[in-house]
Amino acid sequence: MPEREFTAASFNQYLSEKRLMAARCRSCGHLDLPPRPLCSRCRSREMEWTETKGAGRLAAFTAIAIAPTEMIEAGYGRDNPYVSGIVTLEEGPSISARITGVDARAPESIKVGTPVTVEFLELGQGEQARTVLAFRAREG
Repeated sequence: MPEREFTAASFNQYLSEKRLMAARCRSCGHLDLPPRPLCSRCRSREMEWTETKGAGRLAAFTAIAIAPTEMIEAGYGRDNPYVSGIVTLEEGPSISARITGVDARAPESIKVGTPVTVEFLELGQGEQARTVLAFRAREG
């Protein structure tokens, strides 16, 4: 089977397979997430897919009450905010994603540094179905 291109479509296909994949540079070892066809450190085009452990820590976050249409349709808004954040994975790269397992109505209770684990959220139905990246807060 030929290796997938380093595109958003390929990344999303891996998400639908419940795999959080990054691009590793064969020249310098740097990981890029989201993946890209060119190493952001040394500019090499010698990239390969590598699966991450999906564990990391919350580096930054925001509680969102003024939601885009898609999130409003999912039930989020002023009375039911959600959290989006930046997660730094154990392997080093950082990525933005939804954060679950926290109280978006009490953002002061959410702490930077909280350990998180990858979670794959299934949204929509039928041909509209897709998998989105999220991270769930965990203890310790």
